[in-house]
Amino acid sequence: MKNNKMKILTNGILKENPVLVLVLGTCPTLAVTTGIVSAISMGLATLAVLVCSNIVISALRNVISDKIRIPAYIVIIAGFVTAVQMLLQAFLPDVYDMLGVYLALIVVNCIILGRAEMFANKNSVVDSALDGVGMGIGFTLTLFLMGFVREVFGNSTFAGIAIPFLAPFKLPILTSAPGGFFVYGVLIALVAIFTKGEYPKKKSFGCEGCPSAASCAKAQAGIPCDGAKAEESEVADV
Repeated sequence: MKNNKMKILTNGILKENPVLVLVLGTCPTLAVTTGIVSAISMGLATLAVLVCSNIVISALRNVISDKIRIPAYIVIIAGFVTAVQMLLQAFLPDVYDMLGVYLALIVVNCIILGRAEMFANKNSVVDSALDGVGMGIGFTLTLFLMGFVREVFGNSTFAGIAIPFLAPFKLPILTSAPGGFFVYGVLIALVAIFTKGEYPKKKSFGCEGCPSAASCAKAQAGIPCDGAKAEESEVADV
């Protein structure tokens, strides 16, 4: 059991890294990683919301109806995002201003909603909390790494502190949008090389793997949907 808990905790750091493997949360990843401070702040804010929302959604998984689960998840996530916003605005106003609109957009971050749907909705509170911590750490580390590369080599500063000997060699393009995409692509490639291209694969394309199966007439009648047939056909072709 300990090994299983540790696996859940560490999956999000590399093997199922939400940004570099699952390719989720790309918008805030590219937007806030021009500096180390903003990158770490966004990562920690997302981690807090992810852990809290996973715990609540897991605790209520047998109460929330399948027909309204997505709106319910969004309401829960929005509540925690609002709490984080108010805390930052009250105690860390500079960080609040730095993150700007991207702080509010945590509500629709695919990482949080995706983990709610794919993990917290199906697992215990403890496992869901561990999953949230692991995914949050993986997200934060990725943002830090991107922020480090873009700020240090693009602006010759570290967390706003000047690095004089790097000033003549700085590459300002790294702090721009094209530079962000370049660094992002390089990190994805490095992770793919390090993990030898291994990534989570869908084992079943049937209705039993679909979160909407409970409210689907075809699933209730035992008829596979067209989407499942198409995916099975594509896999067969490959």
